[in-house]
Amino acid sequence: MTQPTAPTRAARRAAVRPGPVLAVVCAGVVLASLDMFIVNVALPLVAADLGGRLESLSWVLNGYAIVYAAALVPAGRLADRSGRKRGFLIGVAVFTVASALCAVATSTAALVGFRVLQALGAALLTPASLSIVLATFPPERRGGAVRTWTAMGGLAAALGPVLGGLLTELDWRWIFLVNVPVGIAAIVAGARLIPDLPGERGRMPDALGAVLLAVAIGVLVLALVQGNDWGWTSARVLGLFALALAAGAAFFARSARHPSPVLELGLLKVRTYALALLCTILFSASFAGMLLSIVLWSQEVWGWTALQTGLAVIALGNAFFAGGVLLWAVRVGVQPSYADVVVGLLVTGVGVGLTLPTTMATASVSLPPHRFATGAAVVNMVRQVGFAVGVAMIVAILGAGTGASALSTFRTGWVAVAAVALLGAVPALMLRRAPAAVPAPAPAPAASGLAGQ
Repeated sequence: MTQPTAPTRAARRAAVRPGPVLAVVCAGVVLASLDMFIVNVALPLVAADLGGRLESLSWVLNGYAIVYAAALVPAGRLADRSGRKRGFLIGVAVFTVASALCAVATSTAALVGFRVLQALGAALLTPASLSIVLATFPPERRGGAVRTWTAMGGLAAALGPVLGGLLTELDWRWIFLVNVPVGIAAIVAGARLIPDLPGERGRMPDALGAVLLAVAIGVLVLALVQGNDWGWTSARVLGLFALALAAGAAFFARSARHPSPVLELGLLKVRTYALALLCTILFSASFAGMLLSIVLWSQEVWGWTALQTGLAVIALGNAFFAGGVLLWAVRVGVQPSYADVVVGLLVTGVGVGLTLPTTMATASVSLPPHRFATGAAVVNMVRQVGFAVGVAMIVAILGAGTGASALSTFRTGWVAVAAVALLGAVPALMLRRAPAAVPAPAPAPAASGLAGQ
């Protein structure tokens, strides 16, 4: 009797329904992306409820961004090693539990801690979800599936401010509670629909490197946030800058030696990719500073509700970024004006639409196929670093002025945001002179950070 042969990879893929699988993993990506932006409009209400100054509350945003950035690549490699379905489901479960804990937090410190837990779940589910998409779709359909996966994350980010404004009309805690039913549904559906994809048993990811990266970013952000209170030339602030520099140097040194690093330094030898990363971090910093500053201005100075602010922020889809922020610096006054804010947002939105997709695409196509997933993970990591630095920058500037000087201080912040955005145009112009064909970096011994196919 002929023994049945093991099913081929193509046969296993044919037995899977890629469409429903894509819908499930996109639900997880929406959770992770939405939570990065939905919190911004609720921050003043969180401050009113839990107490605390802007400097401490900024860690509700930055704690998430820093941990997500540091854990993204190692978590992706861990999921590749232990199984992508398991990694995705565990990531969604951690994120869902952390969301419920955020909703019942009774102090700023507790909320920041639970946000860190959220970030760990997001860092695990995001790369695992893309690996699942690549593994379940046939080659000829992967491009469209990846574009859908990316678009859902972008849509969630765009809807974040408006949804946050709607939910905070009930209570700011709903911005976290809304994640719970979506997360539970994704876990139940994922357990049934996502195929079991075996791990690759590659090298263990560099956990210490991830810690060093988190320390470097976190200490730098702390120095920027506390500079006004402690004094920019005080021993504490200078010591923090020195510690950030030392941790950053140790991170790069470890990345150069470790067989499965957080950052493959060989990727930086691809000139187009390196310049795209520089564009990404500068633009992300300016974007984060812009978004937080206009939320604080409209709610704290003009007295708008979170819903009014969110409806204004949604206009980000139509703009030129730096010009819009400069319009605020020139036009905004102490009397509320929808027109001034919306005009600035319309202009900045064009910049967002032109910059982010183009930068991501440029960075991706500059690498050979066997490094696409890892390179995409690094781009996302750099975006989170930029977000954290941008929030810290605007907090440092706004903390220097209060009361009657608020308008002047906010204008200073907007000029600084615009300057960083314009600075990001410099490497973008250099991209024009980058070679059309770039050499492939030497293959790393570790498995790809996002995809295993």
